[in-house]
Amino acid sequence: MIGQIIFILLAVIVFYLAFGRFNQIRKNILLGIDEKIEGDSAKRWKRVLLIAFGQKKMFKNLIPAVFHFFIYAAFLLTQIELIEIFLDGGFGQHRFFADKIGGLYPFIINLIEFLSLGAFIATIIFLSRRNLLKLPRFTKPEMKGWPSLDANLILFGEILLLIGIFSMNGADVVLQSLEPEHYKSTGNLLISSWVGPLLFSKMDVSTLHIIERMGWWLHISVVFGFILYLPVSKHLHIFLSFPNVYYTRLDPKGKMENMPEIMNEVKNMFGIPLETSSTSDLDAIPVFGANDVMSLSWKNNMDAYSCTECGRCTAECPANITGKKLSPRKIMMDVRDRATEVGEYIKAHKITKEEFNDGKSLFDYISREEIHACTTCNACVEACPVLINPLEIILKLRRYEILTESAGPAEWVPMFNSIENAGSPWQMNVDRDEWTRS
Repeated sequence: MIGQIIFILLAVIVFYLAFGRFNQIRKNILLGIDEKIEGDSAKRWKRVLLIAFGQKKMFKNLIPAVFHFFIYAAFLLTQIELIEIFLDGGFGQHRFFADKIGGLYPFIINLIEFLSLGAFIATIIFLSRRNLLKLPRFTKPEMKGWPSLDANLILFGEILLLIGIFSMNGADVVLQSLEPEHYKSTGNLLISSWVGPLLFSKMDVSTLHIIERMGWWLHISVVFGFILYLPVSKHLHIFLSFPNVYYTRLDPKGKMENMPEIMNEVKNMFGIPLETSSTSDLDAIPVFGANDVMSLSWKNNMDAYSCTECGRCTAECPANITGKKLSPRKIMMDVRDRATEVGEYIKAHKITKEEFNDGKSLFDYISREEIHACTTCNACVEACPVLINPLEIILKLRRYEILTESAGPAEWVPMFNSIENAGSPWQMNVDRDEWTRS
């Protein structure tokens, strides 16, 4: 009864704190301007099924994809056992589903154990890749410090979860033969039916009770810690990748976002009816592009919070490969860090985003050199397993610098002047349409 009360109190506290943290993430994302998401919902759901659920883009690199699949599938299926753990903890029972779903129960537990074994092997391999092999995309400058520690903490947490599952199941298997009236039969288990007797068969009943309960509490404690930890971790993508994939634009990747202000200026010059509701919009001085998370769209901010920092975008970026400073992964990390900073400031000072002004912008995180290095090739967009678009943010920063600040690299100025005066990026002494008159 005491354990039941402790579990319920912990669960209430954890979910209360987690709700506040996840709600703050939602507010940080919505710091961005509104963006209307249009397009066929059937195509969007197909994308979610293939890319978010099916991990389609991960399988472009087969070996790490298989290992990631074991962790991913184990995470999804373990939620069934986690539901049972919550029910056991709340109602003070043991293996709530064991006598309710018949032969399906051992099948599910065996499948979980098989995937968990694969997840354990995958976790060891991923830890080795990061800390022993030191793959280049995991050792870039933006991965120093907290990002590297964050990845390792989650992987070590995975190991603790698996230790909890197998110690709980292993001790339980032995107790089923000693106290069948209290420990419901799970049938023959793939791993625990031989690991349990191997490790615990010589222990007395009271020790087995302690091991089984310790495994149970270890598992649920790591789950509680994981729930509270997610909002400050890159592993927030576990939840956000699904809506992020759904809301990704259906337009071709090479299609750039139009700027209505410029389009209306051009239409006004040629006497074409404007799309704006009033010509007075032309009298206001427009702000082109974006310089902070409040002038990015909420979808751009969601992209940043959905980033898993895998580095596939940076590994494919030709600018980064040739030694330039640009790293698309860093762009997303910087946007997320800035959104978090702004959100915390607004919360602490109880102000609105319109009142916010700390004298900084995204340009204090992302250097001009980085955004100038981008070739707009879309390699980063194509490489991302959850359809994040770093290029869109880079273009918005460029547009702000060039069109709003009238700044930019000196070597770009002749090209802009030529486009403005002759309608061509090449400096020529004749009009662009001269050939039509000859």
